[in-house]
Amino acid sequence: MARRRTMGWLAAAAALMLPAAVEAQQPKTLRVVMHSDLKILDPIWTSAFIVRNHGYMVYDTLFALDGDLKIKPQMVETWSVTPDNLTWTFTLRDGLEFHDGNPVTTEDVLASLKRWAVRDSVGQILWSKLAEAKAVDAKTFQLVLKAPTGVVLQALSKPSGNPFIMPKRVAETSPNDQIKEFVGSGPFIFKADEWKPGDKTVYLKNPNYKPRPEPASGLAGGKVAKVDRVEWIAMPDQQTAVSALQAGEIDIIEAPQHDLYPLLKKDRNAELINPSKWGNQYIYRFNQLHKPFDNARNRQAMLYALNQKDFLDGVIGDPQFYQVCKAMFICGGPYETTVGFADKYESNFAKAKQLLAEGGYDNTPVVLLHSTDLYALANMAPIAKSLMEKAGMKVDMQSM
Repeated sequence: MARRRTMGWLAAAAALMLPAAVEAQQPKTLRVVMHSDLKILDPIWTSAFIVRNHGYMVYDTLFALDGDLKIKPQMVETWSVTPDNLTWTFTLRDGLEFHDGNPVTTEDVLASLKRWAVRDSVGQILWSKLAEAKAVDAKTFQLVLKAPTGVVLQALSKPSGNPFIMPKRVAETSPNDQIKEFVGSGPFIFKADEWKPGDKTVYLKNPNYKPRPEPASGLAGGKVAKVDRVEWIAMPDQQTAVSALQAGEIDIIEAPQHDLYPLLKKDRNAELINPSKWGNQYIYRFNQLHKPFDNARNRQAMLYALNQKDFLDGVIGDPQFYQVCKAMFICGGPYETTVGFADKYESNFAKAKQLLAEGGYDNTPVVLLHSTDLYALANMAPIAKSLMEKAGMKVDMQSM
């Protein structure tokens, strides 16, 4: 919905997997309060951000986006495509090894891709365009397309819903079931015996991980683990987390609450760091299968009823940390365009009511999901409810 800048990693020891950022010695154990508690361990089964972040700790990916949103190889060493753009050939780099000591092979990669392609929407698109996915040898595999498409590298590199590579025996788990073994080839090893939802998640440095030689950038490049142990501490109350940071009980708060920034700025031992120049984006998604949003006019009415500033003020509050932006693919990004949105997101209730009438809206209640466990989302639904009701919609907000 709108771009949001957040001061993400908070503390002096802020370079968990960003080796170029900090050269000084860091503590052996890094204690982090993440934006949410980790309750699901399968990053293919769900794309929730906390599970995705867990995925990047434990697993590796074929490609990744760097800090400029450019696609870079990660587990892949070289790749090529035939002149007709139908056959893509990928060769894995040397030294890839799972935490159990077994080498990563193309059989593992193909099994992981097949499971991912069932769960992920872009994976489904890619797989529908494939004639064949096959292993050439233990390090080389091919994706053979039915027709040329530009989605191949985009699908394999996207930051959320990325096909994390797992051992073949794990990747053969039904896409409808969660995995029960958590063996990856990434920079950290998940300590399943120390995982306590609501309390703590523990990772140990993978001593056999071979980082890429390039400097880290975004999610790409050399991932050098500079600590021996990482603990994600569950601490849902933000004031408690800030107090723990100031007392030295934790080292990092991933996403500190914006109204606590003034307090943190006064603490000379705390450092606010924004690791991403792109920020984050709020999005509301219609269920187009059911009334009233199975009708395009009713969907268009929402674009006129809502406005971005109310949401940003209600959730973030301080304009220095947000930007109103009508570009679907982020202002300042390579795909920025505001075509078609110039007159929208301004809470034009008269126009919204007109479109609802044209769409035959019959007062069908709109079920609005209200997330209550993340402060960055908690105020979103109440604001949406108010604006939708002003446009003439009946709203059933369900907190969860």
